[in-house]
Amino acid sequence: MKQVKDLNFIGRSKIFFGISLAIILIGIVCNFIFGTTLDIQFKGGAIITYSFTGEIDEDALKDTIQTATPNNVVTFTVSKDIMNNEENADAYVIDINFSGETAIDTAQQDAITKALEKDFAENNFEYQESTSVEASMGLKFLLKCLTAVAIACALMVLYVTIRFKRIGGLSAGVMALVALFHDVAMIYFMYVIFKMPIDSNFIAVVLMILGYSLNDTIVIYDRVREERKLAGPNADIADVFNHSASSVLTRTICTSITTLIAIGTVYVVATIYNLDSVKAFALPMMIGVISGCYSSICIAGPLWVMWQKRKEK
Repeated sequence: MKQVKDLNFIGRSKIFFGISLAIILIGIVCNFIFGTTLDIQFKGGAIITYSFTGEIDEDALKDTIQTATPNNVVTFTVSKDIMNNEENADAYVIDINFSGETAIDTAQQDAITKALEKDFAENNFEYQESTSVEASMGLKFLLKCLTAVAIACALMVLYVTIRFKRIGGLSAGVMALVALFHDVAMIYFMYVIFKMPIDSNFIAVVLMILGYSLNDTIVIYDRVREERKLAGPNADIADVFNHSASSVLTRTICTSITTLIAIGTVYVVATIYNLDSVKAFALPMMIGVISGCYSSICIAGPLWVMWQKRKEK
């Protein structure tokens, strides 16, 4: 069996912490500059969907829509109409997002439709559907999503604490939670930097990355538990971790690369077909996978070793 060369992760822990703190600091600065944008799903508003064909001037489109209704047009997303793409390669779907407390009534929908048919007659605009979300309902939905994330984190820490009680279950669970918060921060700051609205995709990505990152951390903790049993109680905990992390490093990196290839393929396909909702899910997932791999080895592990050394003293 090939001998694995141990890497000194603990000796470089200050570098790892510095990298994470620097990224977090940049994210905080960007947050102050750009702010956080909440999707209509959370802050309330309305969405009207149209289908059309051909190319359009998005600035002129926004002016036409804004002139036809008193409601403020926040954003609109254009994507390929996959359902009709085989029949017409120039078929598109547009989702128009409006902010405000009041819903878009039938009269306003008719006014917008007539304005689009008049100013963009060659594009064959057709009304598809509309959805309205009250601000209070959006806030309740956001709170429920955050509650789901909090419950997931609590259960994960409880699981790690119970499973790894032989290596200091509470410390292992707490440091795993710190790594999870690190990953959530990386995903959040990515949304801020790319000026992407916080929507249900954000919650879905966070929950998936929490599970993915924790799985990497558990693999390392499991190897630490085995190595500590073999090395004996007098072995240096830093050496035990370095050897354990080095032995699973190849597996962790290969798993992350395989996942990135799969998600990257989804992102490329979404880019080709201009599927903004899919891109808004795939891009944060790729960032989360990288962060989850990094935090499991470079954040959770060194912090756990620091806890154990202080406990020994």
